[in-house]
Amino acid sequence: MQADEDARHADKMRKKQAARDKIMATKTQEKGLLIVHTGKGKGKTTAAMGMVVRAIGHGQRVGVVQFVKGAMTTGEKAVFDAFPAHVEFKPMGEGFTWDTQDRARDVAVARAAWDEVERMIADPAYAMVLADELNIVLRYDYLPLDEVLAVLTARPAMKHVIVTGRNAPDELIAAADLVTEMAQIKHPFRAGVKAQAGIEF
Repeated sequence: MQADEDARHADKMRKKQAARDKIMATKTQEKGLLIVHTGKGKGKTTAAMGMVVRAIGHGQRVGVVQFVKGAMTTGEKAVFDAFPAHVEFKPMGEGFTWDTQDRARDVAVARAAWDEVERMIADPAYAMVLADELNIVLRYDYLPLDEVLAVLTARPAMKHVIVTGRNAPDELIAAADLVTEMAQIKHPFRAGVKAQAGIEF
């Protein structure tokens, strides 16, 4: 009978709510998080940009530095440029390493981008800093991992920092508060579909 099913469902949801409320009452700490988005699947930067949008919605100031994607025009840059009081968006990369084919230049570009990330982390005006594709830079040893970890782990107590890119180093994963690994199940690129505006950039 429908009334009995509805009553059972309501009772089940009341119990779930009570259990959830009990768990939530124990979560009282507030702190700046070190967040890592890694893995072979699509969506690492996309998820990080979503967090930037949330921060804007709360009136927070965010710094975004792109280590690789600066060579291309992206939809997110066009959006964030409309919020200059809330977002400093710095696409500083020159493309993928196979595009540049110049290690010395890649190292110099990575250093300049890292200097900006470090500046933003130290600046109390920024609530959040996104180091987009920093993991790629670390994988190719364009920056010393020890130096990067020292800055990230010594960040101000309430500063959120997001790091994206494949192949996050184990040491960064260990230091992080939140790690998400994007797993690729299916991708249109493998079926001959090119990168498209609004989806990839």
